[in-house]
Order: sequence, then structure tokens, then C-alpha cells
Amino acid sequence: MKFVASALLTLSALVLLSGCTPTVILGGAAIGGVAVAEERSVGTVVDDATIKVQISNAIFQKSEPIFTSTSTTVIDGTVLITGEVPTPEDRLMLTKLAWGVKGVKEVHNDVTVAGSESLSNFASDSLITTKLKLLLLRDAEILNINYSVETVNGTVYLMGIAQNEAELQRVKNHAKEISGVRHIVSYVKMKSELNSA
Repeated sequence: MKFVASALLTLSALVLLSGCTPTVILGGAAIGGVAVAEERSVGTVVDDATIKVQISNAIFQKSEPIFTSTSTTVIDGTVLITGEVPTPEDRLMLTKLAWGVKGVKEVHNDVTVAGSESLSNFASDSLITTKLKLLLLRDAEILNINYSVETVNGTVYLMGIAQNEAELQRVKNHAKEISGVRHIVSYVKMKSELNSA
């Protein structure tokens, strides 16, 4: 437990010392509490939070508008970037920034380029994400804490750790029930994959 407290303190220092970036406050108790309840270890949760902060910092330093129009999720070293950027070069820049952070194992860049879709879908996407999170929370056969949900232009992106294929299928089925969902993209890993790694 002493290691966990030390790691959380280090993470807090990294966040506070990250220069002219927006202030991000991560509660150590919240991180520790989440890690106890989900499949990732406390150390992995701290590592993922550190990676997310470093990627967010790098994006903010390059472009505040791109920082606000994109979202980053990190689970077990796998990074998912969603949102919209003005040019294909900006999209490529996001991938390079993510790969430049120590501890990143995989990068999924699902950012769209402006003009292909409109950000006017933001409210609808937020509603889809909220509805799906509620459905997962209410389903006793799903460990919802192991899932992260992002929606961009009607495409639902799932990340996390599934207990088994049946649980993941239940998550996908809930997403299919929601009006406005066009596609479902899953970057969910199986619990058995983690245990064998």
C-alpha cells in the first residue's frame, strides 16, 4: 500500500508540474478505489492515468483547439483517440504524440477530419454515451466499471476488459438498442488475454 501511495503522489506531482497545461486534479483515493473494483491493478491504473495526462499535455501544447475537440482514453497502455480535427496532418500529429509517450503499447486513432462529419452531432453523441453507460450500470451481468465508452458522429467506441465474449456481446447489444448509433467499434480485451500475458 505504501507503493500505491507513493505512485499516486508521484502522479499528482507530474500533473501539477506539467507547465502551462490546464490543471488536472486526480484524486488518489478515487484512482485507488476504482483499481480495486476493476480488473486492472492499481499500478496499471496509475500508469494509464500518467499516460493520459502526458498525451493530453502534449496535445494541449501543440494546439488548444485540437485539445478541446478530441478525447483520449487509456486502458492497459492502449490509447484510443476520438474527436475531430481540421486536417489529415493534425490527425497524424495526434498519433505521433501518443506514440511519443513512454508506456504506450498500442494507439487507435479514430479521429475524423473536419468536413467528413460535423461536430453538430456532439449533443447527440453525448446522449448516446450517457444512455449506454446507464444501460451498462443497470445490467447486473456486466462489470460496467471495466468499460470506457466514447461516441463520435454516431460511432460508439468501446474500450476495456470483458469477463468473456458473452459479456462483451451484452454490451454491444445494449449499444445497438440506442437510437442514433451507426456503428460499434470495440477495442475491448478479454480478461483471459490479460491473465495469459
